[in-house]
Amino acid sequence: MLLHRVLLASIAILVVVCTPCWAQQTQDKPSHRREYQILDADSGKPIAARIYVVNAEGNHYFAETASTVGSAFPYAEEWVNMPESIEQHTTVSPHPFFIVAPAGEYKIEIERGKEYIPLQETISICNELNEQQEIHTFRLRRWSEVAKRGWYSGETHVHRRIAELPNVMQAEELNVTFPVTYWTIRSDRTPDREPSPLRAQGPSPFGPREERGYEPIEVSPQYVIFPRNTEYEIFGIGDRQHVLGAVFILNHQTPFQQTAPPIRPIAQLAKQQGALLDLDKHNWPWSLMLIPIAQIDLFELSNNSVWRTNFGFKQAGMPLPPWAEIEQESPGVLTEWGWLQFGFEMYYALLNCGFHLSPTAGTASGVHPVPLGYSRVYVHTGDNFNATAWLDGLKAGRSFVTTGPMLLAEVEGKLAGAGFERSTANNTPFHWKCEVESLTPITRIEWVVNGIVQHQIDPPQVQTNSGAFRFEGEGTIEVPKSGWAIVRTWTKMRDGRKQFAHSAPWYFTVDQKPVHPPKVQLDYLIGQIEAVTERQQGILSPEAIAEFVEAREYYRGLRSAEDEQ
Repeated sequence: MLLHRVLLASIAILVVVCTPCWAQQTQDKPSHRREYQILDADSGKPIAARIYVVNAEGNHYFAETASTVGSAFPYAEEWVNMPESIEQHTTVSPHPFFIVAPAGEYKIEIERGKEYIPLQETISICNELNEQQEIHTFRLRRWSEVAKRGWYSGETHVHRRIAELPNVMQAEELNVTFPVTYWTIRSDRTPDREPSPLRAQGPSPFGPREERGYEPIEVSPQYVIFPRNTEYEIFGIGDRQHVLGAVFILNHQTPFQQTAPPIRPIAQLAKQQGALLDLDKHNWPWSLMLIPIAQIDLFELSNNSVWRTNFGFKQAGMPLPPWAEIEQESPGVLTEWGWLQFGFEMYYALLNCGFHLSPTAGTASGVHPVPLGYSRVYVHTGDNFNATAWLDGLKAGRSFVTTGPMLLAEVEGKLAGAGFERSTANNTPFHWKCEVESLTPITRIEWVVNGIVQHQIDPPQVQTNSGAFRFEGEGTIEVPKSGWAIVRTWTKMRDGRKQFAHSAPWYFTVDQKPVHPPKVQLDYLIGQIEAVTERQQGILSPEAIAEFVEAREYYRGLRSAEDEQ
C-alpha cells in the first residue's frame, strides 16, 4: 500500500540499468576477457543461473554471454529508490559468459532457484589479451530435487517480458510463469499492452508487453509460459487519486475490454473463460470485497513485498488482527516476518468464513527489486509434468508456497486440497505424514487447524549428504468440527530473517455443517469492510458501491449465522 502511495505522490521511479547485454545474443566472444561457465556438480552439464558481481566498494557489475547462441539479462529494477534494498544481477543461459568490469578482485555469488546450494567465490578480473585462456567453471550442487516426486514450481505475479522468460525461468529453475500482458491503473481505462503505466523515465528496454495468444508457450518440456494475463491495479478513479488495489486474471482466452470497478462482470467473464482470479495482497482496500464478489481462486501467501534483499514496505495499511501477535519493529511498523504473519492470519480468517482459497506466490519481478521466483508455489502434477495438470493442481490446492524450504505432506494419504467428510459419532483423529528439507536448520513445524496451532514440532537437526537439514515424521490431528488444516514451517537465515513453507489446506466437513469463524475474526472483518465501504461514498459509481455493500452484508450475514449457533 505504501509503495503505491509513494508512486502516485512522487513518481520517483528508477529505470532498469541498460547495458549492451539487454540483447538476447551477442556477437562472437571477445578473446581478451576471461570466460566463465556454470555446471551442475553431479552431472557436469552446463546450467543457467543468476549471478551477482560486487567489488569491495559495493558496486555491482553485470555479465554478457560469450556465445552466439547464449543470452544474459541484467536486472536492476526498482520503482522507488531504496538504498538498503538493492537487487542487481544477471541471469545467464547455460553457456560461457564474461563479466563487464574493470580489472580487480570481485565477489561473485551464484544461485539457481531454490534447490541448489548458493556458491560464493572471490575472482580476479585482469582483462588482458590471452587467446589460450581456459574457461573457469563454477559447480553448483543440488540439495533438493522435488521434481522427481512430481512437484514443479511457478509464480503468478510476473512483470518480466516474454522475451526474457526462456532465459530467466531456466536460470531460476521456475517451471511455470504468468507474465502480465494487459495492465491498467485507472478506472476509466481498459487494460493495455503499453510499457509500465507508472514508468516515468521512458519505456521498457523490451518495449510494450507482447500479445502471444492464449495457448501455453512451451520453452522446453518442463518449462511453460501462460502468455495471456491481465492485472487490474486501480490507483485512480478517473483523474482522481483513489487506491482500491490489484487483482489478476490468469490464463484468459480473450483480451478484456471492461473497466473496473465494478468487478463482478469482469470476474464472471473470466470464470466463463476458465481463468483464475488471484488476490494480490490481503490489505488492499477492495480485497475483502473481492473475495465474495469476484469469487477469488488464489491468495498470494507470499507476495511482491517479500524480497531477497531487505524488506522495504513496513506499514500494515490497515489495523492488525487483534487475535494474533504480529511481529513488529515498533508499534505499527512491521518486520518482514510480521508482514507474512499478517497475511497468514487474514488467510486463516477467510478460510474460517468458508472460502476455498488456494495459496500461491508472486514477486512482481520486473517492477520490484527481487529475482523471478524468489517466492514460488510448488504444484504436484503426478509422474509427468504438463501445463494442464499444473494449472489444475494450482486451482485445486495440491500445492505449497515457499521462500526456501521444501514441504511435502499428506493427510490420510491425500495431498493438500483434498476434502474429508465425517460425523461426530465417528470422527477419529486424522493421520498425517510430513517431510521438510531446508538449507538452514528447521526452526519449527506446525499443524494448524481452523487457525489454531494444534501440533508443533521442534525437529532434531539431522543433515543429509548434501548438507541440507531434513525432518520426516507422522502423527495425528483432531478435527472435532468442520474446517480445515494446514502445515507450515520456517527456518532462520544467518542474518536472522526467516524463510518459510506453507501448504494449501485440507478441508473437513463434520455432520454436514459449514465452518464457522470465531466472533473476534468476524467482528474484525466486518469492521474493515464497513470502514472501506464508507470511504467509497461519493467516489465510486453506484454500481461499484453496490458491490462493497453486498460484500459488507455477506460478512454481516456470517455474523448473524454465528449468533444463531
